[in-house]
Amino acid sequence: MNDHSKQKSVNSRRSFIFGFGGVLAAAAALTKTTFGGGPESESQLVPASPSTPRYREHRIPRDGVSLHVEDHGSGKPVLLLHGWPDSSYLWRNQIPFLLANGFRAITPDQRGFGRSDRPEGVAAYSLQNAVADLVGILDALGLDAADIVAHDWGASVAWRAATAHPNRVRRLVVLSVPHPLAPYTLRQREMAWYMLFFQFEGIAEAWLQHNNWALFREMLRGNGDIDRYISDLSRPDALKASLNWYRANLAPRLPESPPKLPPVEAPTLGIWSSNDHYLDGERMKMSGQFVKARWRCEQIDDASHWIPLDAPDRLNQLLIEWLG
Repeated sequence: MNDHSKQKSVNSRRSFIFGFGGVLAAAAALTKTTFGGGPESESQLVPASPSTPRYREHRIPRDGVSLHVEDHGSGKPVLLLHGWPDSSYLWRNQIPFLLANGFRAITPDQRGFGRSDRPEGVAAYSLQNAVADLVGILDALGLDAADIVAHDWGASVAWRAATAHPNRVRRLVVLSVPHPLAPYTLRQREMAWYMLFFQFEGIAEAWLQHNNWALFREMLRGNGDIDRYISDLSRPDALKASLNWYRANLAPRLPESPPKLPPVEAPTLGIWSSNDHYLDGERMKMSGQFVKARWRCEQIDDASHWIPLDAPDRLNQLLIEWLG
């Protein structure tokens, strides 16, 4: 447990939002590459061929944290951000489709997840740091801007990036998570019980892993990549790092005025699924009032919270309509 002063600092942070293969090839030699004058990153390149589009893996340093980023294709850049408890593997049904339609799919493992570093301390997982990671990835790859497609915590990061760095986001697609200023509903407060449970450091970790991850399995209700999640989260400090996203951004605090955020200037598509047990779709519908540009809201029926896995064809259709 962190000392009292650190915990007090974390608890005082603003809470902005409730949030909860494609193209692989053989390995090649590691090379050092500098992109567009940005930070130096360690990259692994598989050259393009008629049957295998260009594929590169990067290790991008960002404020002492090394981020693992997959980089597929060479067309119009799309950055895809996952949430809890996923990794870039979430987008395996979208990557080949995007490449076939002339896009470049960039899929990082966000800090604390997948093959990226798991820094110590709750404060390391603030949305402010995650937004800086997004900007750092674009800088390292020499990209002035990109389309952003994001789910769960990734959507929280994308909303914040679109308000803080509007010149870096061309078009925005947010899955499941509404705009941070969308009014809370009673239904959302009821659905968000687990976010309070996750605040209890050590206790939440113990209960989620107890009896072969029984509570974790129950919470996910058979949805998502459960066995893969358990394998990933069983690594040293991985479960704690993933829960620190909730502790850094959703710690209980006294009532206060909502943050002052400028409207989103990027054309934005919001997508919610009818079988989402964690987020209320009414808040996604209300998000349009915070978007200055074109806004569209879509509901996908009979899909769980994990839209990219449960409704890949419908999602891909929406992506090509919005990004194309």
